[in-house]
Amino acid sequence: MDTDNNRLVAVNLDNTLSKTFSADVDHERKVAIYDLIESNSFQVVGKPEGPYSLNLSIDGTKLVFNVCNEAGDTLSVIALALSPLRRIVKDYYGICESYYQAIRTATPSQIETIDMARRGLHNEGSQVLMDRLDGKIAVDFDTARRLFTLVCVLHWRG
Repeated sequence: MDTDNNRLVAVNLDNTLSKTFSADVDHERKVAIYDLIESNSFQVVGKPEGPYSLNLSIDGTKLVFNVCNEAGDTLSVIALALSPLRRIVKDYYGICESYYQAIRTATPSQIETIDMARRGLHNEGSQVLMDRLDGKIAVDFDTARRLFTLVCVLHWRG
């Protein structure tokens, strides 16, 4: 995959959600988008090379990837069922809440234990997302990790 062209240059989440994020979730969103733009590998299978712009949203029970070229023309709209991700996202949300509480009050070893569990769930969710995108969008694992963070952010609204 030619990483010079097969990459994301812009990522947007459903803009109706921006006022519903907690400070912790908003921080996760900003960091994930920044890291994703800085380094990613993203190729829409069977479509022209990028660079790409991604609009990510949830529509009912579907996770929607609206992929555009740099001119803003839609290249592909991919809707994935959310059901394979629901349990992982719910568990990840719970462990993140514990982590946010722990960093304020717990010992370093307690924080490390929670963070290890958090990273394990994050990796599991990233792999499921990669598997669901297989044959539609090719991404590397680091890109999938950042996209999984954004999927979780979409769930954490309100």
